[in-house]
Amino acid sequence: MERIAVENLPDGPAVVIRVGDTLLSEADIAKETPFHPSASLLEAQRSAARALVIRELLNQRAAMLGLQTGDEGTARLLENELNVPQVNAADSLRYFDSHRERFCEPARMKVRHILLPAAPEDARARDAHYRLGEQLLKELGEHPERFTELAQRHSACPSKDQGGELGWLSSGQTVAELDQVLQRLPVGMHDRPLASRYGWHVLCVDERVERRQLPYRQVAERVAQCLREEATRRALREYLLALQAEFGVEGFSLEEPGSS
Repeated sequence: MERIAVENLPDGPAVVIRVGDTLLSEADIAKETPFHPSASLLEAQRSAARALVIRELLNQRAAMLGLQTGDEGTARLLENELNVPQVNAADSLRYFDSHRERFCEPARMKVRHILLPAAPEDARARDAHYRLGEQLLKELGEHPERFTELAQRHSACPSKDQGGELGWLSSGQTVAELDQVLQRLPVGMHDRPLASRYGWHVLCVDERVERRQLPYRQVAERVAQCLREEATRRALREYLLALQAEFGVEGFSLEEPGSS
């Protein structure tokens, strides 16, 4: 049977794979596929096939060493055989210097809003509530102290009970289309209603704290953890490829496209 890389698996029924003397059938892969949700059936089949191949390689290695197979045996096997380099302070500092953008305190905004609900497909409601948003902004321009009152009267968000206050928000803490705009907004009342999938938002940024680089001493443990995780992934990949070469795998390859 010819070995084919994962990216070349055909669309449709999964191919039969041999791991050592063990045959993985189409039925085996079909049974595993629901545990690997993906954007397409083909991607789910690939993930399922990969998981089955890895599981079988580890079970065969455990059996060879007289260890129990299954999750418990796999854990002991990897504890005994996985060679993960130790992380030292010099490695951590170099990693920090090369990946400073990962170790920042994100920008935060203290936000209030009034949600005027309208589904994306409801053109009439969106038009009417956009005009209502403009009216509310005009009113707030003259009487900003009425924000709480107007939020309690008009907003469809549960935050209306707190006068529209959403508290401190960082990136990723609100609906995506609103989140993208928030990252660029200055302090103050925005001059027009902002759209989201839920409708229109009359929005005010009360305070803003910009993104800040954190000092190494404050994130040293996070840096070391990142390094340990990357080192473990590399070591596991090398270990699995060695098992693939030792036991033989036909119909599939754990080698990823473009890897060296």
